[in-house]
Amino acid sequence: MISFALSNDTLGVLGGAGIIAIIAAYALLVLGALWSSLTAPQSGGMKLVWLVFIVVAPFIGSLLWFLAGKRSAYA
Repeated sequence: MISFALSNDTLGVLGGAGIIAIIAAYALLVLGALWSSLTAPQSGGMKLVWLVFIVVAPFIGSLLWFLAGKRSAYA
């Protein structure tokens, strides 16, 4: 009889790969926000505020930078 059930080892490998992918995506989001905010044409004060916000609250700061800060920097 052929069994198509996944063993615990297979699920562990797939779960580990998923966690690594999520961590990599998170790191790319934060690093992308840092790079984008550093190269944005803003005054020194606002650039510093965004950099501190991205470093102190990386996930929310990065999302807010891409949703609101980047638009206002180039407007």
